[in-house]
Amino acid sequence: MDFEEILKQVKVNLLELVNNDFTDFKDSGEEIVNTFLENSKDKLKRWTQLLANKEIDLEEYEWLLKSQKDLFEMNALLAAGISKIKIGRFKNKAIKTIVDVMCKLIL
Repeated sequence: MDFEEILKQVKVNLLELVNNDFTDFKDSGEEIVNTFLENSKDKLKRWTQLLANKEIDLEEYEWLLKSQKDLFEMNALLAAGISKIKIGRFKNKAIKTIVDVMCKLIL
């Protein structure tokens, strides 16, 4: 398992999500994605290895990701006037995007 390659694919997919579905915060999207991935990298690596080794299942993996969703840096979005509802939708779609990447690449 090449975690760095997985991380690159996650980043590409999250940026695509921002650019396609959340154009309201396209300008700050890359910063938000980079900050999240940087702050979560060690945990993501550990959890991804557990998933790849079948020590946890996909549902547990998703639950662990949800525990990290507050790491998405939302202050910039709130300051830009983005609603909390839209920010919440972004967080949920971002987690689904990460899970989808893991399904494709390691399961």
